[in-house]
Formats: sequence, structure tokens, C-alpha cells
Amino acid sequence: MENKCEHNNNLRNKEEFGDGFSDNLVPLTPLDLSECNDFDELLRAMSFTAFDGRRLGEAADVLYRMSTDKDCFVVLTLSGAMTMAKMGMIVCDLIERNMVHAVISTGALMAHGFVEGTKRLHFKHDSKFNDSELHKKGYNRVYDTIELEKNLDDVELIMKLVLSHHDPNETLCSYKTNNILGKYLHNSVKGRAILKSAYEKKIPVYVPAFTDSELGLNFGLDRRRRIAAGKPILKFDPFLDLEHYTGLMQKQKKVAIFTIGGGVPRNWAQQVGPYLELLKRRENGKKYLDEEPRPCRFSYGVRLCPEPVHFGGLSGCTYSEGVSWGKFLDTAEGGRYAEVMTDATLALPVLVKAVIQRLDKNNVRIEKALECFS
Repeated sequence: MENKCEHNNNLRNKEEFGDGFSDNLVPLTPLDLSECNDFDELLRAMSFTAFDGRRLGEAADVLYRMSTDKDCFVVLTLSGAMTMAKMGMIVCDLIERNMVHAVISTGALMAHGFVEGTKRLHFKHDSKFNDSELHKKGYNRVYDTIELEKNLDDVELIMKLVLSHHDPNETLCSYKTNNILGKYLHNSVKGRAILKSAYEKKIPVYVPAFTDSELGLNFGLDRRRRIAAGKPILKFDPFLDLEHYTGLMQKQKKVAIFTIGGGVPRNWAQQVGPYLELLKRRENGKKYLDEEPRPCRFSYGVRLCPEPVHFGGLSGCTYSEGVSWGKFLDTAEGGRYAEVMTDATLALPVLVKAVIQRLDKNNVRIEKALECFS
């Protein structure tokens, strides 16, 4: 009869047990809050803990590296109701400190941010009102927060005014439209706002799904008014966004991505690598670009998103998966990435504050010779 306890012949040799250091493993350290005097020190310490705490600490290291890399062009992608959640000033910080050089966003996020930028208010939802009552009162609910319908009506009038001064012979796209709105805020409204900061720093703000937003609907209303009045309509071409972004990325020595959420903004930002590869494969790109297309893969990436990978959606896919598409450098080639599976309203303020403190402590002023807008 065969011995069914074969494992007895495969007992591990105690003499071969490693001590961690023998295999270059990094030891963890208990988190001692008495030793953490600011957010920078807290996240440095958390990088030697575990789970999402460690990932958030590591994200600070990667965000700092991409921000201080003089050759690195950083793309910020935004999805989710981050401006409704009052995270807009953090985006302003990233723009104003030259930590990001292009922004790609959902239209709704920019629309609610424009509401905030014009000094209109959002409110906490009160559960004593049901959704039918909210609808009657013109209170649009986003989970626990209220956007007033009156705010959106006011923004429509502003956009109508802004568009009335635009030359119908110049075709618009999302980054041009957002630049016009940013100029309005710069000229007319005191205080900070995402589109205002972007305008002042000459940073393009792309909204790939522009019609999926209040701003897009306002553009549609303007179009119908012009048709009814027999006036020339304003033309809108989303491919101007695609080609402007592609040309911008093609010029950079190194690129990085900082992603809040996922969705269309993330994929639209990341598809530039495959797009340039396709251009190169079509008659070496001679008919399509002024210069020979070259690979454009992200060298750094930081992602804050609770979407799990096993759902199969792009929002949850890992940077490693993106390597297979030619969107990212493999870590073996020098890619550096951090992915934190958590609510961005919890992680983003702590992460950005920590990196800003680290920059200030090191007397780092980010000044990059990058072409960001044309």
C-alpha cells in the first residue's frame, strides 16, 4: 500500500528559513502617531504599514517623484462628483503649484465646479425630504449633497452670454470651451476655481464626453436658439480635443497620470499610446503627423478608486493590465505606480497635503519647461 503521507518526505529544512533581510524584504514599522507631526510624516510612516494605508503612503512617494521629475508631463483625470464633494480647491492646488499640466474630466464635474466657481452654493441633503419633494423644490440630489436647479439655470445664462461673443467661424471643442469659461471666471469672479486656475496657468481641460453634462446641454440649448433665430450655429468638433492632446503628449519626454476615479477620462487619457502606435503602423505616420510618431507610455501612475478589478471595467483595471495595451511602462522598464482602492474624498486631501508639505520642506518649487497649451 502506497504511503499517503508523502508530505512527510518534503519537510522544510529549518536551516534554509530566511529572515526577510536575506531576501531583501523591507521590514514594517508600527505606526507611532507621536512621531508624526504633519501629513507628510504620517504618510511616510504609513508606507511601512499594510493594506490601503501602505498604498496611500506609497502613493505619496510616487506623486512626489512625478511632480519633481523635470522631464515629466503630468495628466490629471477626474471622475465622480468631486466638485460637489468640495474637492475642487485641491485640484486648484495641483494646477497652481505646477503639479499637473493637463486635466481630463467628466463634464458634470466641471459643470458643478463652474457653479462653485461663480460663488453659488451646494447644500447638505436633509433626509426629511424624499426625492419627489426634492424634485418639486428644484433640489437635485447627488447622494448626500444638493445641487440647486437655480444654480444650473444661472450657469446656463452665463454660458449663453459667453458663447454670444464667440466667432461662429472658429470651431469649438471641450478644451477651447473650458478655456473660454475660465477666462470669464478670471475677468468676472474673485476667488479660486478649477477652470479659472487652468486658464491662468494655460493648462488645457478636456471633457471627452462633453454632451454628457449641464455644460453640454447648455451648448445644445444655444445651438437650438441660433437655429430658431436663423443665426449661424457654433460648431463643435471633439476630434480637435483628441488631436490637441495627442500632439501635446507626443512632444513630452516622459508622461505620468494621476487618476481620481476612472471612467471615460481615465481611458481617454491612456489611449494616447495605442493611438500613436496605430499612427506609426499606418505608413510610418508620415501622412498623419508632422514628425515620426514615437511610443508614449506612462512612466508614473497614481490611482485613487474603490472599483475592484474583478468587475472587469476599466475603472478598476490595474496599471499592470494597461502594460499589455501599450499604455504604461512595465515596472521592469522603470514604471512606478501606486493604486489605492478607497474613496477619493478620504484619500485625496491627505495625499495632496502630504506631498505639498514635502515639497515645501524640501524647498522645491516646481518649474518645468513643458509645452502645455497652444
